[in-house]
Amino acid sequence: MGRHGENIRKRSDGRWEARYVKYDEEKGKKTCHSVYGHTYEEAKSKRAAALFMGEREYADKDSFTQKSVALADVTFGATAEEWLAALKSRQKQSTCEKYGFIYRSFLKEAIGNIPLEMITEKLVQQKLASERITSGSIQKSIFCVLNRILQYASERYGTAFPEIKRHTAVVYANKAETFTKSEQAMLLSVLYAKMDRFSLAVLLCLFTGIRLGELCGLKWTDIDFTGRTLTVKRTVQRLYAEDLGTRTALMLTPPKSHNSKRKIPLHDAVIKQLMKFQDGKEYVFGGDKPLDPRTMQNHYKKLLKEAGVSYKNFHTLRHTYATNCIEGGADVKSLSEMLGHSNVKITLNYYVHPSMDTKRMYADSLCHFYARLNGQIMGGAG
Repeated sequence: MGRHGENIRKRSDGRWEARYVKYDEEKGKKTCHSVYGHTYEEAKSKRAAALFMGEREYADKDSFTQKSVALADVTFGATAEEWLAALKSRQKQSTCEKYGFIYRSFLKEAIGNIPLEMITEKLVQQKLASERITSGSIQKSIFCVLNRILQYASERYGTAFPEIKRHTAVVYANKAETFTKSEQAMLLSVLYAKMDRFSLAVLLCLFTGIRLGELCGLKWTDIDFTGRTLTVKRTVQRLYAEDLGTRTALMLTPPKSHNSKRKIPLHDAVIKQLMKFQDGKEYVFGGDKPLDPRTMQNHYKKLLKEAGVSYKNFHTLRHTYATNCIEGGADVKSLSEMLGHSNVKITLNYYVHPSMDTKRMYADSLCHFYARLNGQIMGGAG
């Protein structure tokens, strides 16, 4: 049975057939083509990929005006779903899931049912205003996805859609935190007194600054005990899976970016602790499978409570590591590479937070400088 209006049908042999039209230059006319899949979604995805890669419907610019495609009958939502399906053959799964989440959470209900030809900057701003999105990063992601869908629509239908610009407003992001020196001392005391896999995981973050997902996906083969290094090769994420509805599934994916694939030096103290927990299993903290980030976060909260340290999110360990490195004399370029950042600006602007003790040290040194200078002046006057 076919899906109404989509030109996708289920064949008698059980396969799904999705049809589309393209212009055949040799025959000088439009011809019908088909792609097949074992499921409706597979067939739809293959057709979208074919159209996206250049085999576009109604491609004869001489005998057929592309603007004659009835855009009034094509909604933004239908185009968005096609674009998302096409992405699956070209992007990482985590990227596809992120774009899908952004579309379905913020754009689908707001403008999904609106025809493409009615999409304007003014309309989008009005529709999204009611969402009251205060996060600057979320706003940026929404307009990124929105414009990529419109770009796909421009190529798909041969009609130029303007870029929708975000009206930037002042967004006050939560200030990133670090653990104070006293909090670090209290936490380290508990970690060493109760050294299990979860304490070791927190300790490793303090000594390397690796992300939660990278920690949970760490394998014993990633650790070079002789060279005293740790190599980040993968990350663990909870992603929405289409076949699970609103539920998430634990998935291994490549690191966040190209720069996130990195090698980090390990101190002898960390190597010594890691060697105690070698057990022949594949994963350092999860055993035969990756550790669930939620499990790690729960144990992390318990460790903070035992140490008498106020709760700060897990990523605070990474910020603390970065700040400690800078205060210890590390150059920014080396730190940036160890953190897996694409440039040093990210490291300086978001991950280095000088403590009050450090600021006081600089203030005291300036005071000593003025005192010496004043002494020289007074001595010369005599």
